[in-house]
Amino acid sequence: MQRIWQVVGLIPKGNVSSYGKIADLAGLPGRARYVSRALKLAPDELNLPWHRVINSQGKIAFPESTPAFIEQMQLLRNENIEVNRGKIKLSNYEWQPDLATLMFELSF
Repeated sequence: MQRIWQVVGLIPKGNVSSYGKIADLAGLPGRARYVSRALKLAPDELNLPWHRVINSQGKIAFPESTPAFIEQMQLLRNENIEVNRGKIKLSNYEWQPDLATLMFELSF
């Protein structure tokens, strides 16, 4: 879980990443569902930007109109990310970490 939390913590304001990509960057390919679980179990004091994590189709994963969906949509909009009915245009907002970020910011 530590690896996942570290990767999520690196997602910059105004960007998003998918559960699957986070799993890959954390060295856990194919474990997208584990990312979701790790975020649910993350201690509040980590202040992780959980709202920047979306599904591989560029959508908020929570069911539409739920409090979690509305909260995530508002947090993303507060970062000037366009959200249209729960969908984010990945070509505009997907986080593409450079090699230096991966080499020097990740401890694994």
